[in-house]
Amino acid sequence: MRNQTQHFINGEWIDSTDSNTIDVINPATEEVIGHVSAGTKEDVDKAVSAAKQAFPSFSTSTKDERIQWLKAIAEGYKKRSKELIHVMTEELGAPLSVSEDVHFKMGLAHFNQAAEALETFSFSEEKDGHTLVKESIGISGLITPWNFPTNQTATKIAGAIAAGSPVVLKPAEKTPYAAMMLADIIHEAGVPKGAFNLVNGTGDVVGDAISSHPDIDFVSFTGSGAVGEKIMQNASKTIKKVALELGGKSPLVILEDADMIDAAKTAASHMFFNTGQVCTAATRILVPKAKQDAFENAMKDTVASFSMGNPKEEGHTAGPLVSKGQWDTVQSYIQKGIDEGATVLVGGTGKPDGLDTGYFAKPTVFSDVSNNMVIAQEEIFGPVLSIIYYNDVDHAIDIANDTVYGLAGYVFGQDPDKLRYVASRIRAGQITINNAQTDFNAPFGGYKQSGIGREWGEFGIEEYLEVKAVLGMPS
Repeated sequence: MRNQTQHFINGEWIDSTDSNTIDVINPATEEVIGHVSAGTKEDVDKAVSAAKQAFPSFSTSTKDERIQWLKAIAEGYKKRSKELIHVMTEELGAPLSVSEDVHFKMGLAHFNQAAEALETFSFSEEKDGHTLVKESIGISGLITPWNFPTNQTATKIAGAIAAGSPVVLKPAEKTPYAAMMLADIIHEAGVPKGAFNLVNGTGDVVGDAISSHPDIDFVSFTGSGAVGEKIMQNASKTIKKVALELGGKSPLVILEDADMIDAAKTAASHMFFNTGQVCTAATRILVPKAKQDAFENAMKDTVASFSMGNPKEEGHTAGPLVSKGQWDTVQSYIQKGIDEGATVLVGGTGKPDGLDTGYFAKPTVFSDVSNNMVIAQEEIFGPVLSIIYYNDVDHAIDIANDTVYGLAGYVFGQDPDKLRYVASRIRAGQITINNAQTDFNAPFGGYKQSGIGREWGEFGIEEYLEVKAVLGMPS
């Protein structure tokens, strides 16, 4: 049982100003595995005060110092790999292989990539007789989601340290322990006191306190659109900058020349990856009408080859959903799809056979979906896909863009010209062609209601900077 009920403020773990705690539940067993403090506005005030004291020296630290801090964090992170992998499996329910190959490695990649980007990053340049200077934006509030316990925290922390911005982090209350380990790793790496602070708690209390705090200059948030809207409202009262990485309903456009078996494997990988709890997941599968039978048959065979089960057992592709509330939400969407007249090709409501304990949901694929159905328009955040059939490529592009979201898009096929044509016309922040490898230096963020701003690599550093023009600089 983990009873870690302190906050990390000004370089040490301190007691909360209130005794209330939050249960942390293992979603595979439905058992309480520990508690964290339900932080207060006063706790946030303490953390902001520490960050404010650290700002003058931290914001003027040298580029070399920041690179060394990031490298030291990466080394400390690697040393605690087994512990991090284990705790992410416990708190998130991800299979051990996924915790290692995805969650752990993505977090490490962001610290390494920020250090690498910083090597060639310029904080000043001469332009047309004046000097442009990029300076730390000030104190940053970081609010991170539960679905990627180290990836989302790492990319924000790495960008902030690279820019010299002190931070106050609120990790998700469902998956707080990996972030709390990061606090120790950052401290041991020699990052100055007050430059990194962590306050646990709920979004309604700690999240609101961060986004409305007058001494916080910038808020970086990853999560739902509804919460992102609230953060913008809070931030507007003090005209603070916000970066939002929100929801998605990403299309996977399968071209007519694609191998339907390979295409089905690609589609299924999105459904099973992190149990579908991924904002960039391709949840709308756009297939040529002429390929309907071939694709549906391939999809049924492919889904049967994936495995869902106890995340601590080897061989499983996916584990449970993160919570009872998330399970209920996914069930409600599956029922909506049935009620709307979509055909259940695979899965359906309820739990998979033999998985009565834990928040497991049946991997579900709908066919005969029209793009105006709720299941095609709203983010479900679970192992649920909708197959939508199109007549020609331009029809597919119209369907792909007929959404309030624009976080990611995917194209799968053979003809280079068609791949390029479709990729260039999907309105989303990151497009992947034929399962191309992730590049952590490429900008990540969304169009439309999928967000504001870009993270990763040099783009992630830019988010934590302001630009100053200095006229008449003496030579």
